[in-house]
Amino acid sequence: MLTGSPSCFWGRERVRLNELMFGHTLSMVLTRTRRRTATGVGTFVAFLLVLVFGSPIFVDWVNRNTRPDTAGGLFLRTLAWPAWSFNSNTPVRDVLAQDLKAILFILFVGLFLTLLAGAELSRARGTLADLISGWGAVIFAAALAGFITAFLSVHAGLYAALLWALGGASYGLITGWIIALAQMGTRRP
Repeated sequence: MLTGSPSCFWGRERVRLNELMFGHTLSMVLTRTRRRTATGVGTFVAFLLVLVFGSPIFVDWVNRNTRPDTAGGLFLRTLAWPAWSFNSNTPVRDVLAQDLKAILFILFVGLFLTLLAGAELSRARGTLADLISGWGAVIFAAALAGFITAFLSVHAGLYAALLWALGGASYGLITGWIIALAQMGTRRP
């Protein structure tokens, strides 16, 4: 039984027919916005790693409870590489360099994941290519962030910049697989 006028019924059916023909339904809009890009997921995971493992609480705990000559100590100290702090006992240049290093690392991860997404879309497609390119993006991002910000520290110089870049590259090597695995199952931009 129809309620209302017949023109109202056919008007609603015409709208439904147009939605079916052209694919514009409300549910499609919702699902399309929920999909995340590889760059967004990788950058978010990098942010979480910096937030959790670069925090002053974690860094202080690692420095007090581990030794650098053990495998676990080396792993945890490398995990704390993008340390950020607001310590008033440290020179302002060092605090600024450390905090900027953490920020630049996150930004460079997003930049390199975006740049390498084009390479993932070309010939080398698949899970292994996604893993290696994501991991490489993190290694390069951390090394570049360390290299640039070392020139802001109190002991600025090429030697210090190379040491900070090596620390960043080792951080990327040890933690890059986490970001690479997180961004593997997502949509490419």
